[in-house]
Amino acid sequence: MNQVGIGTRVINFIADTLLVIILSFIFNKVWDFYVIYWGYPYINPLLSFGGMLFIYYFIFELFWAKTPGKWLSYTKVVDKKGLKPGFIQIFLRSIVRLTIIDCFFIPFLNKPLHDYVSSTEVIEV
Repeated sequence: MNQVGIGTRVINFIADTLLVIILSFIFNKVWDFYVIYWGYPYINPLLSFGGMLFIYYFIFELFWAKTPGKWLSYTKVVDKKGLKPGFIQIFLRSIVRLTIIDCFFIPFLNKPLHDYVSSTEVIEV
């Protein structure tokens, strides 16, 4: 099990964030239609981005242990034993990823906070 470096993780982050931004933008445009024509309540784009971020990572990592960014870099998420992480681990990973302070733990823990809290790792396939 070879853990990936920070450079690979940055590539994963950029690819996944671009996809989440696109999905969130599409969702907001569709939702705006319902706000204007059907009187649905307005949703702040930052809230929809956060929700989309959680759903994106949770679904992809729960079912495939990979996101599209990880598919590009041939990496995947595993638990400490090298197996596919469980539901609770993926849920914790996805929730902690929403915090702003997540990336600031890399110098202290040698990994992001979401890996530390959920006891997971990103490895090469």
